[in-house]
Amino acid sequence: MTSTAGSAGPTDGTTRRPSEPGAAPRPGGSAVIRRFTLAERLVHRTTSWLMLLCVATAAFLYVPQLAELVGRRYLVVTVHEWSGILLPVPFLAGLVSHAFRRDLGRINRFAPYDREWLRAVRRRWNWAGARPAGKFNAGQKIYASWLAGATVLMIFTGLLMWFTGLLPLVSRTSATFIHDWLALTVGIVLAGHIGMAFKDPGARRGMRTGSVERGWARREHSEWEDETAAEERREARRRSD
Repeated sequence: MTSTAGSAGPTDGTTRRPSEPGAAPRPGGSAVIRRFTLAERLVHRTTSWLMLLCVATAAFLYVPQLAELVGRRYLVVTVHEWSGILLPVPFLAGLVSHAFRRDLGRINRFAPYDREWLRAVRRRWNWAGARPAGKFNAGQKIYASWLAGATVLMIFTGLLMWFTGLLPLVSRTSATFIHDWLALTVGIVLAGHIGMAFKDPGARRGMRTGSVERGWARREHSEWEDETAAEERREARRRSD
């Protein structure tokens, strides 16, 4: 019994996959794959800095020990407010990019192999090995969707706290409660995301340079690597015609 891409059969540990170390390379395939365009990397980088700025200024506003270190509290409040208001701007600007819109479509769709990825994580089965994933695995899709929803809610509640006359006092109090606790949750989730990124040099390289090694793609995102290889073959045939 043999295993195929995205599966983990009894011979998964011995069957070599194309493009893994020691395996035969794909015909006509390159050693690296283009993962993100410049526009996508700029959207990610700009959004990341704005989000980190929001979290950092929130910490200086709400943690007493940190608040004592800041002499100009009004400036910190202003930076916090405007970094939050500007959070959607990189996303909206990125919609001009076809590659960015295509990746949004990938994030918004759950495939059967995504459910297999989640089952593998829940059972801690094959945790260190290959799990089937497209360009984004199921965990990344859930993280991106949750963070997008949390950002919208944070901006909405933040505006209610900023413009205090929009709603009655009870509504503003509720907005403050939601905003504060959601901010803490976002901070924890972001810390987890950064920690996972530091454990994966291949993923960091993809976001830094736009390209990843084919072996990494085959190991971590086998379905996407298959899709990319098929596109490369179609392009090669088109050029040869």
